[in-house]
Amino acid sequence: MSAERSARIATHNDRFRAACGLPVAPPVPGRYLMTSGVAALSVRFQLAALAKVRSFDVFDEDNDPYGEHDFGVVELDGVRDKLFWKIDYFADATMTYGAEDPSDAQSSYRVLTVLLANEY
Repeated sequence: MSAERSARIATHNDRFRAACGLPVAPPVPGRYLMTSGVAALSVRFQLAALAKVRSFDVFDEDNDPYGEHDFGVVELDGVRDKLFWKIDYFADATMTYGAEDPSDAQSSYRVLTVLLANEY
């Protein structure tokens, strides 16, 4: 994969992630999900977790080896487990097939999932 293509994917992922959970149409098509473990925690926690995910910017070779900004780890006070977030790419909102080209924001559909580390 070329560095240019990875950079386009990272830009789309950053724009998408920054709008997740906000009452606006995302600039890149997609949706966010949380696992049952995260959903079982308080709404206050869920909102704080999503805010951390939206503002995440600590990408390095360990958590982002391909430079696509599609995975991260965040911590919140009062929670023993770390939270993971990841972005998957689908062809459309049915989420039946994977996207052929996630570097093209309009021909792919992103799904950001927030999960407890022990659910990975």
